[in-house]
Amino acid sequence: MTHILVTNDDGVNAPGILALAQALRALGTVSVMAPKFNQSASGHKKTLFQDIPVEETTLADGTPALAISGSPADCIALAALGVAKYWPPDIVVSGINRGANMGQDITYSGTVTAALEAAIQGVRAVAVSMAHRSADTVAEYQTAAQVAVTVVRHALAKTMPPLTILNLNVPYGPHIKGLRLTRQGVRNYRDELSQKGHIWQIVGPEPGGNTEEEGTDLWAVHNGYASLTPLHLDLTAHRFLADLAAWDVKLAPDTTSAQTVPTGD
Repeated sequence: MTHILVTNDDGVNAPGILALAQALRALGTVSVMAPKFNQSASGHKKTLFQDIPVEETTLADGTPALAISGSPADCIALAALGVAKYWPPDIVVSGINRGANMGQDITYSGTVTAALEAAIQGVRAVAVSMAHRSADTVAEYQTAAQVAVTVVRHALAKTMPPLTILNLNVPYGPHIKGLRLTRQGVRNYRDELSQKGHIWQIVGPEPGGNTEEEGTDLWAVHNGYASLTPLHLDLTAHRFLADLAAWDVKLAPDTTSAQTVPTGD
């Protein structure tokens, strides 16, 4: 029996994770481990040497779940270390995120980094996001959930390279033109500061980006297509290596033996 572990970053009570868990039951047994609270934009945070409470809970339809008082990556790390009743699953699916995760979003995204943590643990993974930040009903996620089922079905049947995940972004609405294989586009962030006394918040409108460059995730979603982008954990700028070598960076002869000598009063 195929076993699927579902997580997210919007929190265990978010409508997107319920829609995803319900849809993925068509492919096998589904378990749910997700943050107890919203962890959006938490990135690849991993909690070390601190308490991480774990509670049993249920989704709105009665599906058993574990609520983790930690990050999305913590959910997967804890699962791999023995908290999950079944490990390893055949696949980890993270989402459905409230809002797209395209371009540089992936470094901020708890949805994507939960999938990357699964890849670190040797399990194939798919991150799923929907390009609408105000969706708050399960029904609004149904189309994205069905697109996710199609992608996950193929991911289960094929072999994925190590340390590689699939990042799926789906336009909002019931009508999707199709699916495009894409590369990361370029986001433009329009963050603003809000102040109340000594309290500051980073706020602002939806991020923009270059939607004119065909073949990118931003272009695909802007034009009504679901975007599927393979991502991997090798962040080396390979094309820059030759240029970097031309810098001829060398240490001074005494640098490697230099020591900092503490001074006393």
